[in-house]
Amino acid sequence: MTSYGDSYRSFRFGPPRSSLGRALAKDSPLRRLDWIMILAALALSLIGSLLVWSATRGRDSLTHGDPQYFLYRHLTNLLIGVGLCAAVVLLGTRRLRTAVPFIYLAVILLLFAVLSPLGSTINGAHSWIQFGGGFSIQPAEFAKLAIVLGMAVVLSARVDAGEREFPPTRSVLQSLGVAAFPMAVVMLMPDLGSVMVMVVTVLGVLMASGAANRWVIGLLAGGTVGALAIWKLGVLSQYQIDRFAAFANPALDPSGVGYNTAQARIAIGSGGLTGMGLFHGTQTTGQFVPEQQTDFVFSVAGEELGFAGGLVMIGLLGVILWRACRIARQATDLYGTILAAGAVTWFAFQAFENIGMNLGIMPVAGIPLPFVSYGGSSMFAVWIAVGLLQSVRSQRPIGV
Repeated sequence: MTSYGDSYRSFRFGPPRSSLGRALAKDSPLRRLDWIMILAALALSLIGSLLVWSATRGRDSLTHGDPQYFLYRHLTNLLIGVGLCAAVVLLGTRRLRTAVPFIYLAVILLLFAVLSPLGSTINGAHSWIQFGGGFSIQPAEFAKLAIVLGMAVVLSARVDAGEREFPPTRSVLQSLGVAAFPMAVVMLMPDLGSVMVMVVTVLGVLMASGAANRWVIGLLAGGTVGALAIWKLGVLSQYQIDRFAAFANPALDPSGVGYNTAQARIAIGSGGLTGMGLFHGTQTTGQFVPEQQTDFVFSVAGEELGFAGGLVMIGLLGVILWRACRIARQATDLYGTILAAGAVTWFAFQAFENIGMNLGIMPVAGIPLPFVSYGGSSMFAVWIAVGLLQSVRSQRPIGV
């Protein structure tokens, strides 16, 4: 027998919606997500899993005789990354904002742990913490997130509170201090590639915050002077100096310091328009390109998928950046705008640098291609950033 209350609720609100109906409703949290960005990131990550598999399946010294070793680990990293993305979305930007000081402190502690006996050196950079069982993390990847989050909180505090129309001088100086500390620690490792990404990200954050142009110009001038000082004072390791020398003169020591980039260009050039086919690249199967599953994964795409395949990957990256720019423009507060702009700058420069060093138009800096290269820390960090972008988008009014 139907009660009066049930009849009234049915008349006033309509019949109860099914689980699918609630998920597809206009006010559903799922409808607020940017599925175009999420699907583009997933597609890029899955393409990356195939490229990593192709680059490693024949390298017994790395796979311990299991051709699928890196494929399974890459897919596991992807699943964890998507899970972290979902957790960030569920947490929301408001609650995350209150947790930023604790996140920042945790990242700083991890960076200092790298400089302690817990740290490990891989490929000349003392940037890793090994936990055993083949599991390791690279805290510098999470430092990029900490810088964006920390600067966003400081720069937006007085603006979002309605006290100012743009960040005051004190806030800008404090935000630069927030960024400078982890950058200095990463530079001690030394991890020049990550520092390059952080510097460009800081510039993007400052421009998005509405800070006066003099700060951006001053930072560019200070960065130039700092780079010259680092070069003259001998802060860089010899292998880093050799990388820049090989970039300036591609013919320098082709069997030594210039070997990686020379072989990567050969691989990409041999792919032609449509490539040799997945798992059929001669440079890849011949194992001529070192670090092909990480720094030089784009060379696998160029050789086996050709110009067309490489263009699809760049197109997917472009979709992610386009949707992130859209989120930044539609953000309801300065905090959200800065978060989105920081992610855009980070993704864009890191992708440009990675693809550029594969093509020989940028120096080798040892940074991964976002969503594509093998590496748990990088995969976790970029998917957390996607979660931040989705959280910012979820704050917009329904229908926008």
